[in-house]
Amino acid sequence: MTILDVTNPVEPFLRTDRMPHIWCPGCGIGTTVNCFARALIESKIDLQSLALVSGIGCTGRVAGYVKLDSFHTTHGRAIPFATGLKLANPKLNVIVYSGDGDLSAIGGNHLIHAARRNIDLKVICVNNLIYAMTGGQTAPTTPGHAITSTSPYGTCEPAFNLPHLVEAAGAVYVARWTTFHVKQLARSIGEAFQKKGFSFIEVISPCPTLYQRRNKLGDGLDTMKYYKEKSKVKHGAPTSEVGLTMTGEIIVGKFVDRDRPDYQSLLHAQMVESLGESYVEPSETVCSCS
Repeated sequence: MTILDVTNPVEPFLRTDRMPHIWCPGCGIGTTVNCFARALIESKIDLQSLALVSGIGCTGRVAGYVKLDSFHTTHGRAIPFATGLKLANPKLNVIVYSGDGDLSAIGGNHLIHAARRNIDLKVICVNNLIYAMTGGQTAPTTPGHAITSTSPYGTCEPAFNLPHLVEAAGAVYVARWTTFHVKQLARSIGEAFQKKGFSFIEVISPCPTLYQRRNKLGDGLDTMKYYKEKSKVKHGAPTSEVGLTMTGEIIVGKFVDRDRPDYQSLLHAQMVESLGESYVEPSETVCSCS
């Protein structure tokens, strides 16, 4: 008799002893983790050379659920921690996995300057359009007129267009998908693994408990139907034209794929030019500690 293997292929990448997870029913973060794990499988990335860094927030919990070298950092500081890891050990594949509030609000300056410097990081930003963990406040990504706990009559602030922001700052790879586009998202993550420099993937994800409920947009399934109906794939679309509204069209796709020297290449070239043969690569130094 043939015994069927019913193990989920992504299960080896999860800390199953920490299940069940704390995410709400209908939340899309778990879907993004599934896509991430499948990208790891398809890319055949050496897991011993991979490090995942997250900040604080609902998405920040990913660091605690994946069976990888991971670091759950302070609020808004995922990118600086990841930058330190990458500069200290350039052979690492460093992934930043966090939410829109953590990355674009308290961590917004780090996001901008990491893209400007073209630090070789792969940033996955799960954007649920609200501060989900702390009570449903207006976030930098909350679309106009949306109801939040701090904007009970509708948000009046202009929202960040994150793909446009990171492209303008210097990112070499920029894509956006929703949690409905699971295969496309996994493919984009795999492409980012192969890219040298600052890569940014925005994933639009539902928050049924706060954003969807307050704005009477239904549950997680309703949101998936909305993503299917309203999403338009436009690869190469000008990022200035992909801003989000509360109930309008969602432009998804790969918007930016370009090449320019990453930070470590620029630093290496400068040090060689300045110091010549006396320059020694950091990895070649010998610790003199006793």
